[in-house]
Amino acid sequence: MKKLKMLLHSCCGPCSTAVIDRLKDEYDLTIFYYNPCIYPKEEYLHRLNEQKRYVLESNLNIVVIDGTYDDNQFFYEEYKGLENEKEGGARCNKCFALRLDKTAKYAKQNGFDIFATTLTVSPHKDAKVINQIGESLSKKYDIKYLVADFKKQDGFLKSIKISKEYNLYRQNYCGCKFSLENK
Repeated sequence: MKKLKMLLHSCCGPCSTAVIDRLKDEYDLTIFYYNPCIYPKEEYLHRLNEQKRYVLESNLNIVVIDGTYDDNQFFYEEYKGLENEKEGGARCNKCFALRLDKTAKYAKQNGFDIFATTLTVSPHKDAKVINQIGESLSKKYDIKYLVADFKKQDGFLKSIKISKEYNLYRQNYCGCKFSLENK
């Protein structure tokens, strides 16, 4: 049976590890690394390179697409007034929506059958909110979305274990300038 083509939004290499492991046998995966929120650009590039390194070193036949960093200025303009929001609040929800919208749109325009995100593997992210955004975008772009909470079944713990095995860089803040300033 032919596998569905999935565009998997990845927030970072470490979070993607357990998710890829869970999905790789069921879907024809392509990683979409789209995170214009990450600050500074060097951090963005470091995380992107770790994503690519993991895929390469684990001998996965998966393409990693760089969704570009060009939207970084747009990200900060769009989030004016939300700078002091606590982690996990309105700013984060808007950030999830931005990244998933770009993922869903790219998936639809490029012939993917379904899209998903690694964001739900983190215990710091609300899977319910993320999945509601994904389902809404599924309707908007007329493309399937995989509702999932990848932290379940020890997903986050597995991501830590795999990250240690591959010596992946694990960042100590979510990624945006505001989360860096408040860590």
